Amino acid sequence: MTGEQPFIAAVKPLVDAMGGTMVPPDEAGPEDVVLAWEGADVVAVRLPQLADSLDHILAAMERREGRPLSDLDRRAKQEVVRILEARGAFAVRHGVETVAGALGVSRFTVYNYLNREKGS
Repeated sequence: MTGEQPFIAAVKPLVDAMGGTMVPPDEAGPEDVVLAWEGADVVAVRLPQLADSLDHILAAMERREGRPLSDLDRRAKQEVVRILEARGAFAVRHGVETVAGALGVSRFTVYNYLNREKGS
């Protein structure tokens, strides 16, 4: 039991970054991921739905920037789009619309940023 709390503390930043939640292993559902340490189930991770995950990623990016993403300059917005594309944000249904709304730009602008990245 002594190793459980440090293990949970070690994985918590990753779970938080993904927008997941931690639940006791005996409460794990079929879609949860049970993590074991030294042969014993320690914690289960409940992963978010993809759309919720995108909202979580956008909120984390805003916190990191210290201001709304819509306040960023064009170059910074292009970088946000590049990062989000690398993380698979545009595979999510309505991903372009969600990102466009967060950046305060049109869907067309997001597509331009994506095409510009592919053209370089």
